[in-house]
Amino acid sequence: MIRRLRRRKLASGTLTPEDQAVVDQFRAMLTALRNPEPWTPSTGKDIAVRVGPFIERAHTRPGDDHGPDMIAVALVHPDTPHAGAYLHGRQLGYTERGWLRCETTKILGFWQPGYAMLTHAAAGLPVPDDIGMEPACYALYIEARKRDDSLDGYTLLHVGPYTQTRHAQQDHDRITAALDGRETTLVPGHRVSVRYAPFDVSDYHQFADPYETDAVWLLAAAVEGVTAK
Repeated sequence: MIRRLRRRKLASGTLTPEDQAVVDQFRAMLTALRNPEPWTPSTGKDIAVRVGPFIERAHTRPGDDHGPDMIAVALVHPDTPHAGAYLHGRQLGYTERGWLRCETTKILGFWQPGYAMLTHAAAGLPVPDDIGMEPACYALYIEARKRDDSLDGYTLLHVGPYTQTRHAQQDHDRITAALDGRETTLVPGHRVSVRYAPFDVSDYHQFADPYETDAVWLLAAAVEGVTAK
C-alpha cells in the first residue's frame, strides 16, 4: 500500500484525497496501537478486544462490565452507529451473536477509530464462528420481596445462563405457572416472583445451570431450603 502511494505521489507530486485518507487512517492506527487508552471498568464506553489476529469493537453490558476476570460484551461493526454499519455487520456476522463472555485479558483498551483498519470488516472477512468467547446471555432471578411494599427482600434463586432467549422464556413461563396462587404463601411474609434479565457474568458462581436441572425443581428446592431454616 505504501509503495503504491509513493508511486502516485512521485508521478503527480501530491497525494490524491483518497490516498491522503488512507495515510490518515494508517497514522491513526499506529497512534492507537502505540497509545492505547487503558480500559477501566463500569464506564459504559466501547472497548477494543482481540479476536484472533484481528481487533474488534465491542459494547459492554451495563452491570456486567466491572470484571476483574470476565465481562459481557457484544461485537459491533467498527462504523457503528452509522446506518450502513448495521447492514454490513449482518453480512459479516457481527450482529447475530448476542452477549459473549470476554476475558478481560483480551481487552486492549477503549475503542479508538484507528483500530478500524484492523477489523474483519476492514479486511472484507466474516467474523469466524469460533472467536474464543462463549455466550453470556440470559438469566432468571426468582425473588422474595416483603409484602409491605418496601421492596426489601432477597434473591431466592439465580438460574442461568440461558444460551437462547426462548429457553429462558419457557422456564420463565413454567415458573410463573408454578407460582400461580402461591406467590404469597411459599415464603412467609414475602411475595415470590420471577424476573427475566441479562445474565450477570461477573456473578456466575451464584447461578444454577438450567441445562443440568429442571428450573421448577430448583425453585422447589430453594423454597424448601428457606422454609427449613
